[in-house]
Amino acid sequence: MNIIISNLSEQPIYEQIAAQIKDSIIKGELKEAEMLPSIRSLANELKISVITTKRAYEELERDGYITTVPGKGSYVAAQNRELLKESRMRIVEEKLIEAVSAAKTIGLTLDEVFEMLKLFYEEDV
Repeated sequence: MNIIISNLSEQPIYEQIAAQIKDSIIKGELKEAEMLPSIRSLANELKISVITTKRAYEELERDGYITTVPGKGSYVAAQNRELLKESRMRIVEEKLIEAVSAAKTIGLTLDEVFEMLKLFYEEDV
């Protein structure tokens, strides 16, 4: 599994891990019933605490992305792709509302905001 941890990010490490695994599930890179690395092996691979990895897996399980079978490991949970996409769309909408509000506060026009959005969308983020 290719997870990249940024020490410069304000986001806690466990959230970075959980977010990247969620994205891989939503994009279909991780398939339903696919086994994830053990908590210990992922911690070793990323050179982080087992507690941090455990917390990321607990968050993923709480949100319904994975299931854990004691003694067997953690697996990608059966998902409804449309529901996953909807939940991610809600997050995008919230962030866009925030951005529009900030833009209006400093007097940006819709065209200026659209041009900025277009630039960011076309960039490799």
